[in-house]
Amino acid sequence: MVRVPAAKVALSTASVYPESTATAFEIAARLGYDGVEVMVWTDPVSQDIEALRRLSDYHQVPVLAVHAPCLLITQRVWSTDPWVKLQRARAAAEKLGASTVVVHPPFRWQRQYARDFVSGIWRMAGETDVRFAVENMYPWRYRDRELLAYAPDWDVTKDDYRHFTVDLSHTATARADALAMIDRMGDRLGHVHLADGRGSGKDEHLVPGRGTQPCAELLGRLAESAFDGHVVIEVNTRRAMSAAEREADLAEALAFARLHLAASAAGESVMAAAAPATASAAGTTAAASSADAATTADTSAADTAGATAGRGAGRGRGRGTRAARAVSAASGAARTARSRLPGRSGLPGPAGPAGPAGPAGPAGPAGPSGASGSGSSGSSGSSSGSSGSSTGSSSSSAGSSRSSNPSRSSGSSGRSGSSGSSGSTRGSGAAESSGPSGPSGPGLS
Repeated sequence: MVRVPAAKVALSTASVYPESTATAFEIAARLGYDGVEVMVWTDPVSQDIEALRRLSDYHQVPVLAVHAPCLLITQRVWSTDPWVKLQRARAAAEKLGASTVVVHPPFRWQRQYARDFVSGIWRMAGETDVRFAVENMYPWRYRDRELLAYAPDWDVTKDDYRHFTVDLSHTATARADALAMIDRMGDRLGHVHLADGRGSGKDEHLVPGRGTQPCAELLGRLAESAFDGHVVIEVNTRRAMSAAEREADLAEALAFARLHLAASAAGESVMAAAAPATASAAGTTAAASSADAATTADTSAADTAGATAGRGAGRGRGRGTRAARAVSAASGAARTARSRLPGRSGLPGPAGPAGPAGPAGPAGPAGPSGASGSGSSGSSGSSSGSSGSSTGSSSSSAGSSRSSNPSRSSGSSGRSGSSGSSGSTRGSGAAESSGPSGPSGPGLS
């Protein structure tokens, strides 16, 4: 029997930084994500439940999880009291229909909070149906020094929590065995932050497949198990040279997740098909042409996976049809994102070379007065080269139905970034927040 994974693939709003929370909803809708995880940080929209509800309704993208404001740059967001932060995160999740609140272990200097953290999380979890999924962190490193910044511990499996979040960028930074950590979490693994890393001292949050973490193996285990949580793409796109390149990275990450979830669900191995895409992605540079090549390879692998998953579905009495459709949709999203990169369909190409000059015309006949006639000029024969411009409709049509803002109620007009005049128009999604940015962004944690 074919097991179709119940896990939904969501986009963390932190993945579009330095773009806004509103932009994340728009991109998630256009690429076909199942929902979003809202990173609550200094963007006022991320803190405003009504603004988030309007974005969710407008783009038809559900909020699946809320990431509580646990970062250094969010120490004053919602409150300076960490327990009040968690209470407000729970209230936001309940009002938005999210099933999970992601929370970090306390910083070591939050002594009282750290002392009561484990028992306090159990108490709050018993008061709601919302999961409090505590996320694994990592030691802070500088050169040859290591600082244990979290308490009770950065390795959350050393303490007793009802639910865990595993983050594969964090396992890379901690230089921990990710699969061993997942084994320790067992059936209490309730949430996944899918990203990659190479084990440097920085929390890299690479597109899955571009680092050394067992991203594919993790997804395979989820598909083969009774995992009923969410897989959230939480990657760093700050170095993207354009909005098109950022979107291509997010399409590639979605295709990777769909590919490996569907492959395991259909009982088929498509790792050979995925390998060229993974190798290409690992060597991708920030240049748009290289990003295009990586996305092309990934899309080809996703196409192959879609066909493979479809064949597996047929043998499984049609139970894998949803998996095949999911891979096919991700493949289409990757192609659409690729078409928006420079030099692709929808953008003018370079002018073609000029054609060769034509031959000179024959000399004219002598005039009646005996004077020699002037030679008539030959046709120039010059043939301009084709301009090479290509007019594509794929990129211009994508998202054209989202050409105006969701209306903002006058009651929230005092909040920068969470309001706008009713009926105002935007070119590419909901109004972007003008709220202040932190010194290093949302942290992707």
